[in-house]
Amino acid sequence: MPVFAVTTAKGVNWDHARDIREQPFWDEHAAFADQLVARGFVILGGPIGSGADDDIALLAVEAADESAVYAVFDADPWRVHQVFRIKSVWPWTLWLDGRGG
Repeated sequence: MPVFAVTTAKGVNWDHARDIREQPFWDEHAAFADQLVARGFVILGGPIGSGADDDIALLAVEAADESAVYAVFDADPWRVHQVFRIKSVWPWTLWLDGRGG
């Protein structure tokens, strides 16, 4: 299955006065993300320190194609409520993979 690098960024409803886990709909977003991991869609992911004020996270995901990546994230409560947005989706050929198997 193809792998994609996905970056997320703060959306229009991001509350800049609050920490990441204090954002609106955090519990719903976290539960959704946990389901994506359980399904095998998200390989790994988490917050990044890119230096850009709007960046939130970098994820490696497995999906049939780029449109499938967007379709899955369309159901994320943070995307639905515009707390975050998908900043980029890039095809990623993994040459080094320490997951085993």
